[in-house]
Amino acid sequence: MKALLLSSTLAAAIAAAPALSETLRVGVATAQTGALAYADVPVSGGMRLAADEINAKGGIGGDVKIELVEKDVRSDAAQTSIATQELADDGVSVIVLPCDSDPALAAIGVISSAQIPAISTCASSPTLPMIGGDYMFSNFPGDNVQATVSAKWAWDEGHRNAYIIYSPDTQYTTMPLYFAEVFEKLGGTIAGQATNTIGQQDFSAIATKVAALDPQPDVIMTSAYEPDFPSLLKALRAAGVTGQIIGSDGIDSPTTFSLGDVAEGVVFTTAGHATPGSPLEVFNSAYEAANGAPPETIFSAVGYDLIKVLEAAVLAADGSVEPSALRDAIAGLENVQGATSLITYKGTDGMPVRQVSLIRVADGERELVGQPSPDASLIPAPRMQ
Repeated sequence: MKALLLSSTLAAAIAAAPALSETLRVGVATAQTGALAYADVPVSGGMRLAADEINAKGGIGGDVKIELVEKDVRSDAAQTSIATQELADDGVSVIVLPCDSDPALAAIGVISSAQIPAISTCASSPTLPMIGGDYMFSNFPGDNVQATVSAKWAWDEGHRNAYIIYSPDTQYTTMPLYFAEVFEKLGGTIAGQATNTIGQQDFSAIATKVAALDPQPDVIMTSAYEPDFPSLLKALRAAGVTGQIIGSDGIDSPTTFSLGDVAEGVVFTTAGHATPGSPLEVFNSAYEAANGAPPETIFSAVGYDLIKVLEAAVLAADGSVEPSALRDAIAGLENVQGATSLITYKGTDGMPVRQVSLIRVADGERELVGQPSPDASLIPAPRMQ
């Protein structure tokens, strides 16, 4: 009888005890070394800040803590696939992939098989979720959207003659093809185009070709990034090319702002800019307080945004950290407040609707040109390379 009484008492105690809180385990397979580290390292810093802030308040909704399980994929597609499989085997609820479509796409097989939602830190190719399937998302304005913003700005500035330079080596560096499509739709002329390889060191031949055009183009648009962009920019200016240079988010880094006079006046698209009283200004202050220095690039805030998206997804899933529930919740998110802007996935194919900022390099600092909403009728359809 005593044993039965003890058993009943124990069962009642267990039933009355509060349920153990869940933990959102986020597998982070990003490039902490290699060519993509310039973006993924600051992204990781922003993610950690967001996770620390949320955990300090008890977790998502007050009880779901966030754990970041991090692996360095060394900017390598094969290593990304390996790390993604390891994280899936480890039972994470969601996986964060590198800031480029090509290594992110290398994880498709694992993501599809495991049915774990995956979000690239800042890959902007609109083909990523198209190819990746229902469990693949991005966390950045699409290439076609960024190109629409920059082409419309160029046209509104009175530029009518453009030249594009791109690389077929990656999805991202074909963004100028979207630019050309929009620019011509507006009535502009594409005077020519050139291609380069990723990691190309000598751009003198391309620069000479552009300089020889008569008339020279009003605008040269490229989505080259480090280390290619500085070399390309220097070659163009050394050859006497004076037209407006338009770049993309890949040059939103300290390197661009340290180039001196050669970079003066360069305009590029990116995910945000801190205006007085904006959430991004608040983020920058919090980041500086936590790290002893302000963020050097927008990618830190982009990482913060990613965790805020996951927080919103857990809340929308009623606290569930089950992968399929999170996938459905992410796909239905609307107007999530990030550090850079409001973020919406509802009604999209996995590419978020979010603000694009146009930035000009002025005296080695960021100058806001504008934050326009692109005309939806001008945005090109995703282009398969």
